[in-house]
Amino acid sequence: MTPQSARPAPVPARSIPLTVLSPAEAAAASAPVAAAPSPASSPATGCASTQGCGTSTTGLDPAIAEKVANHPCYSQEAHQYYARMHVPVAPGCNIQCNYCNRKFDCANESRPGVTSKLLTPEQALAKVKRVASEIKQMSVLGVAGPGEPLANAGRTFRTMELVARECPDIKLCVSTNGLALVDHVDRIADLGIDHVTITINMIDPEVGERIYPWVAFRGKRHTGREASKILVERQLEGLAALTERGILCKVNSVMIPGVNDEHLVEVSRTVRGMGAFLHNVMPLVSAPEHGTHYGLTGQRGPTPQELKALQDRCEGDDGAQMNMMRHCRQCRADAVGLLGEDRGDEFGPETYLEGEVTYDLAGRQEAHAAIERWRSDVRATREELRISAGAAKPERTVLIAVATKGGGVVNQHFGHAEEFWIYEAGERWARLVGTRSVARYCEGASECDDEGESGKGESGKGSVLDRTASMLSDCAAVLCSRIGNGPRETLAAAGIEAVECYDIIDSVVATEGARLAAQGAQQTADDLFEDTPDELSAPRPRSAGPVAAEVGS
Repeated sequence: MTPQSARPAPVPARSIPLTVLSPAEAAAASAPVAAAPSPASSPATGCASTQGCGTSTTGLDPAIAEKVANHPCYSQEAHQYYARMHVPVAPGCNIQCNYCNRKFDCANESRPGVTSKLLTPEQALAKVKRVASEIKQMSVLGVAGPGEPLANAGRTFRTMELVARECPDIKLCVSTNGLALVDHVDRIADLGIDHVTITINMIDPEVGERIYPWVAFRGKRHTGREASKILVERQLEGLAALTERGILCKVNSVMIPGVNDEHLVEVSRTVRGMGAFLHNVMPLVSAPEHGTHYGLTGQRGPTPQELKALQDRCEGDDGAQMNMMRHCRQCRADAVGLLGEDRGDEFGPETYLEGEVTYDLAGRQEAHAAIERWRSDVRATREELRISAGAAKPERTVLIAVATKGGGVVNQHFGHAEEFWIYEAGERWARLVGTRSVARYCEGASECDDEGESGKGESGKGSVLDRTASMLSDCAAVLCSRIGNGPRETLAAAGIEAVECYDIIDSVVATEGARLAAQGAQQTADDLFEDTPDELSAPRPRSAGPVAAEVGS
């Protein structure tokens, strides 16, 4: 492992000043140095990278690499540095989904379809200018609700027109259910909207009738299998039309256990063949308090392990690689900030509606350039340590959870984490395979159970720790900048090792992954070759965690 002094000093995510290289420079700088391209080519706007969509731009057409270089949803690497913003300008919807309830609004909840305030296009522009000038990492503006953007095409496209004119460095995105998509492809292309997300949960209407009670199409409400047939035909027609124009398409699919979970492999195969750049299989959110049909009828969502297993199947289906998005946070319709954080409360109407807002383009360019310099340093470290996520996968890997505030660094206290990034790790191997949300254990400013508290006091911390340990039960270790004795003991009891560090994520993940995978292999060998009664009955130390290769990860 390279000495700490040889690595670039970590930069806290929010303190990174934003500077923008030209798009071509940013794309060139974002190409990882250690990943190997897949020999297979992909159709239309797809890519040849086996780990693309975020981990790598190797093998991408330069024009596509430029488009994804600083897009946090289309690039797993970029999401560590760049922020996104959604503006809620589209209230109405033309379909009903059993997992959606747009009438429910909670400022403390993060899930699609939720917003605290509806904006006009002009209000949206003012807010975009304010946010982009304050959060200079913000590189992408999306319209994703709270209803269907293309069922509110006038409001959606007016917003995009205004932003394109006054904020020319911001990428434009639209998320759609696809029912009206084919009617607006030309307008999308004319406005320079080069990223479109389509939610496709099925390609079989028999499956779809369990997801969609109705769709409204050409003045008539359709129900049952007929509704789903109309929907999927229109979705696929729209996808084909977009890819023909070189517009990058991400397909979102909600994993609903017992409804479409097995079917989503076929969905992934189909959209891959039609040129979709990226497939995002998301877990169903179905808490009863959300008031959705699924929530009220007891339909469960998948476990993190079930979700990862399905994503793995979709990625490697038929031996052909599909780029899978593993870092989705299922954002609100008014989300602001890095993925995994929501800074919307910092930008109330008083911050952007009172007086003229000046757009700080020069400041943003300077800040984006600083980000790209830091990313280049991190990639250089990966190259020096020969860490890859695109070459041959090691025979043995483990899963490792990371507490981070972004910036490509392990830089967060265990007790302050509200999510963990899950990496598949091994000898010179580090690949992000998911994120998992948890309840924050500590509410203090900086200290958390550092004096050896058991974590099981009256505050209820014990139950929080137990839930976190359960959520991370398939991980061999947790990496964080600091952890108290109580949480450390709880994790150890669950077979999870706590590792304190402050380092570049890929570097320490690969190093610890190699150590833990070897440790797990040795434990397996000891178990296999112990053959005397005394030895077999003797207590053995618990392994540091499950070896992913042995559990099918």
